[in-house]
Amino acid sequence: MQRIRLRYTKRGRLRFTSHRDFQRAFERALRRSAVPMAYSAGFTPHPKVSYANAAPTGVASEAEYLEIGLADVRDPEKLRAQLDESMPNGLDIIDAVEVRTANFVERLEASEWQVRLDGVEPADAARAVAAFLAAEEVEVSRQTKNGLRVFDARGAVAALEVLPSQVGDGNDTGTERASDVRPAGPCAILRLVVRHATPAVRPDDVLSGLRATADLAPPVPAEVTRLAQGPLDEETGTVTDPLALDRAAAPTGQ
Repeated sequence: MQRIRLRYTKRGRLRFTSHRDFQRAFERALRRSAVPMAYSAGFTPHPKVSYANAAPTGVASEAEYLEIGLADVRDPEKLRAQLDESMPNGLDIIDAVEVRTANFVERLEASEWQVRLDGVEPADAARAVAAFLAAEEVEVSRQTKNGLRVFDARGAVAALEVLPSQVGDGNDTGTERASDVRPAGPCAILRLVVRHATPAVRPDDVLSGLRATADLAPPVPAEVTRLAQGPLDEETGTVTDPLALDRAAAPTGQ
């Protein structure tokens, strides 16, 4: 059995698709592309597809990952192109490698996020970020299926900064591919790197922490995009490519 790891995106208004919505779209793409899927054994065989750490509904992403098992060998790039053609625009298959290493999920140590705060002056955001980073602990609360949970949002943050932005043009994020109309006015763009920990700390938890430490309250909901997830370089606070080991392990000439 050949195994392929795929990287896909959720862009523009497709960020509002749930994980189950994506699964249905991907299953249709597999059928349309006539992918020779491998199936599990037992009374109810199902195609071998596994997903890793999917982003929440309403959050855009440039770095979602899944793995499929094939009954026949296929060229990863040709397979990627076929699947991408069968997916809706905004749910794009952008990378594919043959699996050559184990423990992929363990490599997803952290995520890098871009958080767009319309209506917030960059100087105000910078003061709030400084206050958050200066705190040893920032307690936030979140409603879970087991009730209200209180935890520290500060400890999981490996990097947090305000990026330069062009105020008022509504088009200042280089990774944005949405067709949404944005309001003119001040806008702060945050770069956030969060370690994958237990409990998971999400961008909205960090925003709650900015509100708690510096009373930063954006007038409209934040627009959040995951830019990367993978191994964390602690020295630089950057997230690296989790597929790099599979590419490096490929035989020469592939």
